[in-house]
Amino acid sequence: MTDIDDYHEQLQRDAHFLCSDQRMDTELMDRLVLQLNRIYPQILSDKEAHGFRKLSVPTKVRLAELLKHLHRKGEEACHEFYRGLHIHAEDVYSSLPTRVIQKETADAKWSNTMAIHQERYVLNDRGPMFFLSCFSFAVGIAMLYYYGEGETLRSTSPFLHCSAARFSKGAKDVFISYSEVGRRKKGDC
Repeated sequence: MTDIDDYHEQLQRDAHFLCSDQRMDTELMDRLVLQLNRIYPQILSDKEAHGFRKLSVPTKVRLAELLKHLHRKGEEACHEFYRGLHIHAEDVYSSLPTRVIQKETADAKWSNTMAIHQERYVLNDRGPMFFLSCFSFAVGIAMLYYYGEGETLRSTSPFLHCSAARFSKGAKDVFISYSEVGRRKKGDC
């Protein structure tokens, strides 16, 4: 089913389901008839509404006649019936065959786009520790560059050793040796 299908065609497809569904009881039928009569008297006049509310006629027969009447009235009448059904019985509305097909189609489209977007934005699968270690490395290099030539390198030395704690062995060795070389240069002067 496509998005172009109108309510007139949907009602024709859903009519059998609606007439056979046990949830379409007398109370729901009356609420739908009253809504169509009170809010949209051009769709269902008082005389027609009274005929569809007769309790002497079985609910299934009245419902079938109401659906035929709405089908004859046209697109707007069918749309308002669906709107009333959605308001008064959302569980019935969401289980209609045309709604189930639309939902499955929409879910399939949504899951396809979600998979595409998810693949597009995943940079790596290493997790937060990898990010933190890279960030710490970048901060350490920035501190070495910024404080490398001054007297402040002596005071940052313990901090630099702690910053290297989460690095891999090779990166840690380079980082610590660079800070110690800088400290030795300061001591030689």
